[in-house]
Amino acid sequence: MRPLGELRAGDEGVVAGEIETAHLRFGRRRSLVVTVGDGTGRIALRFFHFSESQRRGLCQGRRISCFGEVRDGGEGLEMVHPEYRLLQPGEEPGLDAALTPVYPGAAGLGQSLLRRLAAHAIDLLDGDASLDEALPEGLRARLALCTLREALIELHRPPPRGDAPPPDPIRHAARRRLAFEELLAHQLSLRLLRQRMDEHQAPRLDAPGRVRARFLESLDFSPTGAQRRVSDEILRDLARGRPMHRLLQGDVGSGKTLVAALAALQAIESGCQVALVAPTELLAEQHLTRFRGWLAPLGLEAGWLSGRLPAAERRGVVDAAASGALPMLVGTHALFQDEIAFARLGLVIVDEQHRFGVHQRLTLREKGAREGLRPHQLTMTATPIPRTLAMSACADLDTSVIDELPPGRSPVETAVLPHTRREDLVRRVHRACRQ
Repeated sequence: MRPLGELRAGDEGVVAGEIETAHLRFGRRRSLVVTVGDGTGRIALRFFHFSESQRRGLCQGRRISCFGEVRDGGEGLEMVHPEYRLLQPGEEPGLDAALTPVYPGAAGLGQSLLRRLAAHAIDLLDGDASLDEALPEGLRARLALCTLREALIELHRPPPRGDAPPPDPIRHAARRRLAFEELLAHQLSLRLLRQRMDEHQAPRLDAPGRVRARFLESLDFSPTGAQRRVSDEILRDLARGRPMHRLLQGDVGSGKTLVAALAALQAIESGCQVALVAPTELLAEQHLTRFRGWLAPLGLEAGWLSGRLPAAERRGVVDAAASGALPMLVGTHALFQDEIAFARLGLVIVDEQHRFGVHQRLTLREKGAREGLRPHQLTMTATPIPRTLAMSACADLDTSVIDELPPGRSPVETAVLPHTRREDLVRRVHRACRQ
């Protein structure tokens, strides 16, 4: 509780006093202004949104307790739309028996309603309501985790702590308990998804590799050791007869596209088609140019599909993909459309996979489902993902990392600038563009 005379602009606090005046103020916006005093000072409570019953309740002589942020209102200190409670006759103002929770709001769901709903749920927990405990007792004891019931009560109805500082939210025992269960559920669901995916069959892409060998001989450079290692991992997956689900990550310029090309050639030589999808038309066109330059000398064609393709040309590409005459199709989100079909889709390559929704990627995978077979899937990203995070967030994917840049490539430098240096960043980008 704070005496009104101690408040300064910028403070947040709980105050109480008697309503001295309450009147409507008309200006650019109509508002209800309620003046409250406690003998040490006074403050104005300003409401822009209020009901008639609310206006009648905030009448002169009533005692009120409220919480809000203090600001300078021009005519003195004021709180705009504070949380408040009218005190009953003879009731002394004081703090609640528990800390007041503040929930993320949503349209039509104000703090008071959210608090009532949460409080009702906690009351049921304090009663005889049953609550399933998902974590085994042995696991909770080993990790020193509280029960779900204890965690919910502690977070939604925490006891007052006097002047003690609030607990570190990261190390808060109740929060850790809920976070652990959420992450565990996520991990187990991905493992279950992976288990179900491994039950499916996929075409065995185990061609002898003559087309890949001709392609490598045509290059004027040699792949790095990391590219060869990652390519071998992918080739082993493609030959298994189980759908590959592999994440390929590497810095910009590390040669992910070359690795993807080797996988594509293996699929094509094995008699299957390849689909490569990128999130933007510019990126998809870059892939198209690169793959056409590589495939043309081998007598292979890469088709192009985007939303801006003329109708006649689009129909030709769609028919060629459906008949199997087109070994590879590169495109944007247009590849997800229902009319796009493949005769024998064996490999799906997704660039910058985080830019696509799960359902979009599944849609493309389903296009290759035939005769009980699912296509292999290779996703690529230049976003560095630590191994521990990849194991957690991508538990349904195997991970390959290209950790070596080709000779002569400048190392990638990542810089983080504060918002206050935005102008420096704009000037730096402008200078780079002019060069």
